[in-house]
Parts: sequence; C-alpha cells; structure tokens
Amino acid sequence: MKFSGEILVAAPRDAVFAKLQDIRFFASCIDGVRDLKPLDEKRFDAVLETKVAYMRFKFKVTVELTEVVAPELIAAKIEGAPMGLVGRLTATSATRLIAAGEQTTIRYEIDTALTGKLGSIGQPVLKAKAKDMEKQFAKNLGAAFAPAAAQGAA
Repeated sequence: MKFSGEILVAAPRDAVFAKLQDIRFFASCIDGVRDLKPLDEKRFDAVLETKVAYMRFKFKVTVELTEVVAPELIAAKIEGAPMGLVGRLTATSATRLIAAGEQTTIRYEIDTALTGKLGSIGQPVLKAKAKDMEKQFAKNLGAAFAPAAAQGAA
C-alpha cells in the first residue's frame, strides 16, 4: 500500500531539516509514539499506539535511517509487529525537502505492507487512518515553527 503527499511548512529548508533530524522532535509530531529508544545514530526503537476502525493496536517498531542527504532527503526503513497479535509491518519512506523561499515543501512517499489481522482490515480504512495521521503530523510540525513557538525557543 502506497501513500504520498505534501506538507508546506513556514520555515526555511535548513531549519526544517535540522528539526526532522532530531529524532525526539520528529517522534513528538506523531500521535501515539511512546518509549522512544535510540539504538545508535541511525536506528531507534519505539512503540506506536493507534486506533484503526474499531480496534486499538500497539506496534513495536524499529526505524533505520537508510539515506540522509542534507538538507534535502531522509529515507528510512520501518519494521515491526503489532503487540499481542500475529502479523508484521514493513515500510519504506522517502521524505524530500524542497525550498520554497522562506517556506519548505515536505514531499513524502511511504510504501507499507501489513500482514495478519491488521492487513485484513482493508486499504480504504488504512488509507483514511494514514490521512488522519498526516493531518496531525502537519499540525504538530507547523506549530513547532509558528512565531510563538520560535519566540519561546529563543
């Protein structure tokens, strides 16, 4: 299952890239991420708690940064399993940052495969959940670069 989209952020590309490289910041923008544990500079473990349709899931995942080209590309591989269920999650992602003056367009592509009970839910339901997660991520990321947030960080 493939997902793609764009998010416009009101900040220069270098600043956005630097923030996205901060794994704790990045994880804070994704609803449901818990127990973030860096393993080394390129890998970390986490638990992702989410609700899909009428079911709640917890995934134990490992994320590995597979390619980083400053300040334009971050690619990753994600592998994990739902906790308490038989199944598997595998995904690859490519995130490109495109300068647009004092703004940045974040263009992403994610290719996900789910097996087990979650995989049987169906693509329309999973795509709707992915869209919800994208909206929340964009809101959280945008808030981090809002003028009030920038003043609070100074």
